[in-house]
Amino acid sequence: MGISQLTRVWVREKGLAFRRRRMQQLCALMGVDASTRVLDVGGTPLNWTLLDVRPRVTLLNNRPEMEEGQSWFEYVNGDARQLPFGDASFDLVFSNSVIEHVGSREDQRRFAEEVRRVGRCYWVQTPNRWYPVEAHLLTPLVHLLPARAQRPLVRFATLWDLIERPSPDRRKYYIEHYLNCVRLLTASELSELFPGGRLLRERHWGLTKSLIVAKTA
Repeated sequence: MGISQLTRVWVREKGLAFRRRRMQQLCALMGVDASTRVLDVGGTPLNWTLLDVRPRVTLLNNRPEMEEGQSWFEYVNGDARQLPFGDASFDLVFSNSVIEHVGSREDQRRFAEEVRRVGRCYWVQTPNRWYPVEAHLLTPLVHLLPARAQRPLVRFATLWDLIERPSPDRRKYYIEHYLNCVRLLTASELSELFPGGRLLRERHWGLTKSLIVAKTA
Protein backbone atom coordinates (compact mmCIF):
# COMPACT_ATOMS: atom_id res chain seq x y z
CA MET A 1 0.00 0.00 0.00
CA GLY A 2 1.46 3.36 -1.09
CA ILE A 3 1.78 6.50 1.00
CA SER A 4 -1.25 8.15 -0.63
CA GLN A 5 -3.38 5.04 0.04
CA LEU A 6 -2.25 4.91 3.67
CA THR A 7 -3.01 8.60 4.06
CA ARG A 8 -6.44 8.13 2.49
CA VAL A 9 -7.26 5.31 4.89
CA TRP A 10 -6.03 7.37 7.86
CA VAL A 11 -8.12 10.41 6.86
CA ARG A 12 -11.23 8.30 6.38
CA GLU A 13 -10.79 6.46 9.67
CA LYS A 14 -10.22 9.76 11.45
CA GLY A 15 -13.34 11.15 9.82
CA LEU A 16 -15.40 8.15 10.89
CA ALA A 17 -14.19 8.54 14.46
CA PHE A 18 -15.33 12.18 14.47
CA ARG A 19 -18.70 11.19 12.95
CA ARG A 20 -19.26 8.38 15.44
CA ARG A 21 -18.50 10.68 18.38
CA ARG A 22 -20.78 13.36 16.91
CA MET A 23 -23.67 10.94 16.45
CA GLN A 24 -23.32 9.63 20.00
CA GLN A 25 -23.40 13.21 21.27
CA LEU A 26 -26.51 13.84 19.15
CA CYS A 27 -28.35 10.88 20.66
CA ALA A 28 -27.38 11.83 24.21
CA LEU A 29 -28.40 15.48 23.87
CA MET A 30 -31.49 15.10 21.69
CA GLY A 31 -32.85 11.87 23.17
CA VAL A 32 -32.96 10.05 19.83
CA ASP A 33 -34.63 6.64 19.96
CA ALA A 34 -36.47 4.27 17.62
CA SER A 35 -39.61 6.43 17.63
CA THR A 36 -37.85 9.72 16.71
CA ARG A 37 -38.87 11.12 13.32
CA VAL A 38 -35.71 12.56 11.76
CA LEU A 39 -35.19 14.58 8.61
CA ASP A 40 -31.56 14.40 7.48
CA VAL A 41 -31.04 17.33 5.11
CA GLY A 42 -28.45 16.52 2.46
CA GLY A 43 -27.38 13.34 4.16
CA THR A 44 -26.69 9.69 3.37
CA PRO A 45 -27.23 6.55 5.47
CA LEU A 46 -23.62 6.53 6.73
CA ASN A 47 -24.06 8.61 9.89
CA TRP A 48 -27.08 6.61 11.04
CA THR A 49 -25.37 3.25 10.56
CA LEU A 50 -22.84 4.33 13.21
CA LEU A 51 -25.55 4.11 15.88
CA ASP A 52 -27.12 1.15 17.66
CA VAL A 53 -30.54 2.82 17.64
CA ARG A 54 -32.55 3.12 14.41
CA PRO A 55 -34.75 6.22 14.35
CA ARG A 56 -37.28 6.86 11.56
CA VAL A 57 -34.99 8.72 9.14
CA THR A 58 -36.00 10.58 5.98
CA LEU A 59 -33.00 11.42 3.80
CA LEU A 60 -33.48 14.51 1.65
CA ASN A 61 -31.02 15.17 -1.14
CA ASN A 62 -31.04 16.65 -4.63
CA ARG A 63 -29.84 13.27 -5.97
CA PRO A 64 -31.13 10.65 -3.54
CA GLU A 65 -29.85 7.15 -4.20
CA MET A 66 -30.99 4.20 -2.15
CA GLU A 67 -28.04 2.17 -0.96
CA GLU A 68 -28.19 -1.61 -0.93
CA GLY A 69 -29.29 -2.97 2.41
CA GLN A 70 -30.53 0.42 3.66
CA SER A 71 -34.22 0.12 2.82
CA TRP A 72 -35.23 1.25 6.32
CA PHE A 73 -34.59 4.86 5.24
CA GLU A 74 -37.07 7.00 3.31
CA TYR A 75 -35.50 8.84 0.39
CA VAL A 76 -36.84 12.19 -0.84
CA ASN A 77 -35.66 14.46 -3.64
CA GLY A 78 -35.70 18.12 -2.66
CA ASP A 79 -34.02 21.47 -2.16
CA ALA A 80 -32.86 22.29 1.38
CA ARG A 81 -33.81 25.93 0.81
CA GLN A 82 -37.45 24.98 0.11
CA LEU A 83 -38.28 21.81 1.99
CA PRO A 84 -41.36 19.89 0.78
CA PHE A 85 -42.79 19.36 4.27
CA GLY A 86 -45.27 21.09 6.53
CA ASP A 87 -44.42 23.01 9.68
CA ALA A 88 -43.09 20.89 12.58
CA SER A 89 -43.29 17.70 10.48
CA PHE A 90 -40.29 16.13 12.22
CA ASP A 91 -39.13 15.64 15.79
CA LEU A 92 -35.57 16.45 14.69
CA VAL A 93 -33.93 18.03 11.63
CA PHE A 94 -30.32 16.93 11.29
CA SER A 95 -27.71 18.36 8.94
CA ASN A 96 -24.05 17.43 8.72
CA SER A 97 -21.70 19.68 6.70
CA VAL A 98 -24.38 20.91 4.31
CA ILE A 99 -25.18 24.55 5.07
CA GLU A 100 -21.77 25.71 3.83
CA HIS A 101 -22.56 24.18 0.40
CA VAL A 102 -25.87 25.87 -0.43
CA GLY A 103 -24.38 29.08 -1.81
CA SER A 104 -24.79 32.70 -0.82
CA ARG A 105 -25.56 34.20 2.57
CA GLU A 106 -29.19 34.53 1.46
CA ASP A 107 -29.29 30.84 0.49
CA GLN A 108 -27.92 29.95 3.92
CA ARG A 109 -30.59 32.10 5.57
CA ARG A 110 -33.32 30.30 3.62
CA PHE A 111 -31.80 26.94 4.58
CA ALA A 112 -31.83 27.91 8.27
CA GLU A 113 -35.40 29.16 8.12
CA GLU A 114 -36.58 25.92 6.54
CA VAL A 115 -34.76 23.79 9.13
CA ARG A 116 -36.38 25.77 11.93
CA ARG A 117 -39.78 25.59 10.25
CA VAL A 118 -40.09 21.83 9.69
CA GLY A 119 -38.36 20.59 12.84
CA ARG A 120 -39.44 20.76 16.46
CA CYS A 121 -35.75 20.38 17.27
CA TYR A 122 -32.64 20.68 15.12
CA TRP A 123 -28.94 19.83 15.03
CA VAL A 124 -26.85 21.57 12.34
CA GLN A 125 -23.11 21.01 12.02
CA THR A 126 -20.64 22.85 9.80
CA PRO A 127 -16.83 23.20 9.60
CA ASN A 128 -15.45 26.20 11.48
CA ARG A 129 -14.16 28.90 9.15
CA TRP A 130 -11.35 29.76 11.57
CA TYR A 131 -9.95 26.21 11.85
CA PRO A 132 -6.56 26.31 10.10
CA VAL A 133 -7.17 23.31 7.80
CA GLU A 134 -9.89 23.71 5.16
CA ALA A 135 -12.23 20.74 5.66
CA HIS A 136 -13.03 20.04 1.99
CA LEU A 137 -9.61 20.51 0.42
CA LEU A 138 -7.66 19.25 3.47
CA THR A 139 -5.26 22.13 2.84
CA PRO A 140 -4.00 24.49 5.57
CA LEU A 141 -5.00 28.17 5.46
CA VAL A 142 -6.13 28.20 1.82
CA HIS A 143 -9.68 29.25 2.75
CA LEU A 144 -8.37 32.34 4.55
CA LEU A 145 -6.74 33.75 1.42
CA PRO A 146 -8.44 36.42 -0.71
CA ALA A 147 -10.44 34.93 -3.60
CA ARG A 148 -7.98 36.24 -6.19
CA ALA A 149 -5.15 34.30 -4.50
CA GLN A 150 -7.22 31.27 -3.57
CA ARG A 151 -8.56 30.48 -7.03
CA PRO A 152 -5.30 29.87 -8.92
CA LEU A 153 -3.87 27.95 -5.97
CA VAL A 154 -6.69 25.42 -5.55
CA ARG A 155 -7.04 25.01 -9.31
CA PHE A 156 -3.36 24.05 -9.43
CA ALA A 157 -3.08 21.62 -6.49
CA THR A 158 -4.42 20.80 -3.03
CA LEU A 159 -3.72 18.13 -0.43
CA TRP A 160 -7.11 16.67 -1.34
CA ASP A 161 -5.69 15.95 -4.83
CA LEU A 162 -2.68 14.14 -3.41
CA ILE A 163 -4.78 11.99 -1.08
CA GLU A 164 -7.81 11.24 -3.27
CA ARG A 165 -6.17 11.15 -6.71
CA PRO A 166 -9.49 12.12 -8.39
CA SER A 167 -10.26 11.71 -12.07
CA PRO A 168 -10.01 14.93 -14.12
CA ASP A 169 -13.80 15.24 -14.37
CA ARG A 170 -14.33 14.66 -10.67
CA ARG A 171 -11.58 17.10 -9.79
CA LYS A 172 -13.01 19.82 -12.02
CA TYR A 173 -16.49 19.45 -10.53
CA TYR A 174 -15.22 19.34 -6.94
CA ILE A 175 -12.90 22.35 -7.24
CA GLU A 176 -15.42 24.48 -9.13
CA HIS A 177 -18.10 23.62 -6.58
CA TYR A 178 -15.75 24.63 -3.78
CA LEU A 179 -14.87 27.93 -5.44
CA ASN A 180 -18.41 28.86 -6.47
CA CYS A 181 -20.64 27.42 -3.76
CA VAL A 182 -18.83 26.71 -0.50
CA ARG A 183 -19.14 29.47 2.08
CA LEU A 184 -17.70 28.60 5.47
CA LEU A 185 -19.30 30.05 8.58
CA THR A 186 -18.00 31.49 11.82
CA ALA A 187 -19.57 30.79 15.21
CA SER A 188 -21.28 34.18 15.29
CA GLU A 189 -22.69 33.75 11.76
CA LEU A 190 -24.09 30.31 12.60
CA SER A 191 -25.66 31.57 15.81
CA GLU A 192 -27.22 34.48 13.93
CA LEU A 193 -28.86 32.07 11.48
CA PHE A 194 -30.28 29.97 14.33
CA PRO A 195 -31.36 32.36 17.09
CA GLY A 196 -32.22 30.49 20.26
CA GLY A 197 -30.05 27.52 19.34
CA ARG A 198 -27.28 26.26 21.60
CA LEU A 199 -23.80 26.58 20.10
CA LEU A 200 -21.52 23.56 20.56
CA ARG A 201 -17.87 23.26 19.54
CA GLU A 202 -15.99 20.17 18.36
CA ARG A 203 -12.32 20.52 19.17
CA HIS A 204 -9.20 19.00 17.65
CA TRP A 205 -5.69 19.79 18.88
CA GLY A 206 -7.32 22.29 21.22
CA LEU A 207 -8.89 24.25 18.35
CA THR A 208 -12.53 24.42 17.26
CA LYS A 209 -12.72 22.14 14.22
CA SER A 210 -16.49 22.15 13.74
CA LEU A 211 -19.47 24.14 14.95
CA ILE A 212 -22.86 22.75 15.92
CA VAL A 213 -26.04 24.65 16.69
CA ALA A 214 -28.75 22.64 18.41
CA LYS A 215 -32.24 23.22 19.70
CA THR A 216 -33.77 20.71 22.09
CA ALA A 217 -37.43 20.28 22.97
